[in-house]
Amino acid sequence: MKITEEILSALPDEDIPTRKVLIGAFWTLVMTKGAGLASAFRDEDHQGPPVKEAGRLEEMGAKELARLALSPSLLEASVGMAAINSLIEVEEERCKKVNAFELLAKKGEGKDITIVGHFPFVPELRKIARKLFVLEKRPREGDLEANKAKEVIPRSQVVGITGTAFINHTLEDLLSLCPPDSFVVLIGPTSPLTPILFDHGVDAICGSRVIDEQEAARYVIQGATFRQLHPHGVRLLTLLK
Repeated sequence: MKITEEILSALPDEDIPTRKVLIGAFWTLVMTKGAGLASAFRDEDHQGPPVKEAGRLEEMGAKELARLALSPSLLEASVGMAAINSLIEVEEERCKKVNAFELLAKKGEGKDITIVGHFPFVPELRKIARKLFVLEKRPREGDLEANKAKEVIPRSQVVGITGTAFINHTLEDLLSLCPPDSFVVLIGPTSPLTPILFDHGVDAICGSRVIDEQEAARYVIQGATFRQLHPHGVRLLTLLK
């Protein structure tokens, strides 16, 4: 989790309070200096309460809350990643108006692509790639088991990795499998829009920024999927190396 530690160490040092923590069916929203999103992950194997300090999270300072990103509990790590995203100063002038599918299609046409996570654009990407490998912990038809990563990522010219790899602490292992000359994209709102990731083999970060906290909160707490959420208070952004 060295990458997460590096991102945490770069967060603002000032004493920033936590204004709100919302854990919806699919998304976690944290309001501190700004507001940040992350997927809401749960794990059946974790011993004890998924969130030890449930009911008291808003009493934590923002940076203390962000350190939950290192927690072995996936739900606590989800809260921590949302807190990190609420604290990062996003350089919007460096961001491009291109979504993950457009970027992967442009870079991966006629090439071998591995995607970690089953995204809605997978069927369209299959038509463009020479070969498309989709790794999933809960595979759908045509997907591969997640444990096949060592077999397919090293042979891919383009690799897309879900930002939730921060939550389950697999990001560094996945990045270590990417060929040095491959084009690597982090995908999804959990992905922190920080240039720090460019020092670790990432070429593009397709993330999001909350621009209307109350609108986003209304959708998160009512169980919205991201397709329902992102037109409502959330802007998609892509930061390129």
